[in-house]
Amino acid sequence: MHMNEPAGGLERARAPTGHLSERSPPPLVRLRSRPVTSASGAVVIVLFFAAIAGCAAVSDTRQTDRPEVHSGQAGGYLAPNSLPDSLALLPSPPTTGSASVAADEEANRSGLALRGSPRWQLATSDADLTFPHAPGAFSCAAGVQITPTQTPRLIALLSRTLSDAGAATGAAKDRYRRERPFMVNGQSSCAPASEERLRANGSYPSGHSAIGWTWALILAEIVPDRADAILQRGRAFGDSRVICNVHWQSDVTEGRVIGAAVVARLHADASFRADLEASRVEIARARVQAGPSVAECEAEAAVLHP
Repeated sequence: MHMNEPAGGLERARAPTGHLSERSPPPLVRLRSRPVTSASGAVVIVLFFAAIAGCAAVSDTRQTDRPEVHSGQAGGYLAPNSLPDSLALLPSPPTTGSASVAADEEANRSGLALRGSPRWQLATSDADLTFPHAPGAFSCAAGVQITPTQTPRLIALLSRTLSDAGAATGAAKDRYRRERPFMVNGQSSCAPASEERLRANGSYPSGHSAIGWTWALILAEIVPDRADAILQRGRAFGDSRVICNVHWQSDVTEGRVIGAAVVARLHADASFRADLEASRVEIARARVQAGPSVAECEAEAAVLHP
């Protein structure tokens, strides 16, 4: 199992102090983001799944006797039988010769054209799901430094929801076993040391995309006045997988559907709701402290919105 792409569905990330990626991101400007697009589409998806979740009984929130998903990795909030069913929610992957595959291939070519650029570097950084690096990707968008020191409750919540989002993609990944772009086009990915493991982990849907969108939706609730910026960063987090040559665009798009379904289901869990509220209070306090580096945020904005 590996952090750069969930095994059994989870792009494995360890607990806040762990380290899972095969390698640290290369030297680059630590980039973050700024407010941009509307969140209307995301709201529609979340409301749809929230309606479904509202009809379900609240799950057993006793987590203390649940084993960790993986040694050193925080367990999620949801029991396996409470996870969204990716096979029920998603269509089959695009078939050879279809317009969808043609669109995937075009997006892949566009991503490969960015190789070596600052956007490629950001995509490489986004591939690293270790803590506290990964949630820090949302610091500029949220307007607060997301770190174990300033936001320990939020870090713990994001670690647990990473497990839920990654695991929720597992059934479809295992069923379809879609080949990844680097396996098809013969070009290396942004994480060559991880490619052997990624070959055994289905491309559809993207676990990274599910995780990034799960985090974006949660953070948008916690910091609603920054929702557009946060959702835009969550979208870019998934797009990074196309640029990295490890996922097709349709993998990323459907990963976001799983992320939305996970968040809706999490709202039926009392333990999650309590941690969400604690994180809201924590973030409000953190926002009066020193925020993310202005220079880093401007650098990220220049990369994401040239």
